[in-house]
Amino acid sequence: MLLPTLKYNKREIIMAEYIPPSLDWVRKQVEVYEGSNGEKGSTLLETGMPCIIVTHTGNKTGGIRKIPLMRVKVEDSYVLIGSMGGQPKNPVWVYNLRANQKVQIRDKAEVIEMSVREVTDAAEREKLWLASAEAYPAYNDYQAKTSRVIPVFVAEPS
Repeated sequence: MLLPTLKYNKREIIMAEYIPPSLDWVRKQVEVYEGSNGEKGSTLLETGMPCIIVTHTGNKTGGIRKIPLMRVKVEDSYVLIGSMGGQPKNPVWVYNLRANQKVQIRDKAEVIEMSVREVTDAAEREKLWLASAEAYPAYNDYQAKTSRVIPVFVAEPS
């Protein structure tokens, strides 16, 4: 189980703390989504498009982090796109997932323990990118806007 995370040192057990997102709109989205058990906040801002909450571990802090991402479900897996709106740098959560592959996916009221992996196989990446762009067409615009290759991850049942 991802939550709570236990860290041991010689004298005490330390529980990993939740570190809320620093961006106000992201923090509010997570709070509304989780506070309503997925009945509210399950669409991303004004897009009206469904989103999920990905709970993961910070690679530097060891803290519990949460981020809303577009809901792209392919069979029993979820595709996680590190687009950050086509910005020049990857979102921080990309580095967190590269370091810590255990996550929880909240899809409305359902919370699922999953393992993530970055997709490196070109054919698999293309298939998952197409599914993602079908669910959220702006991903193609984001890729055109940046020179970096936008990371693609797949979260699979543990």
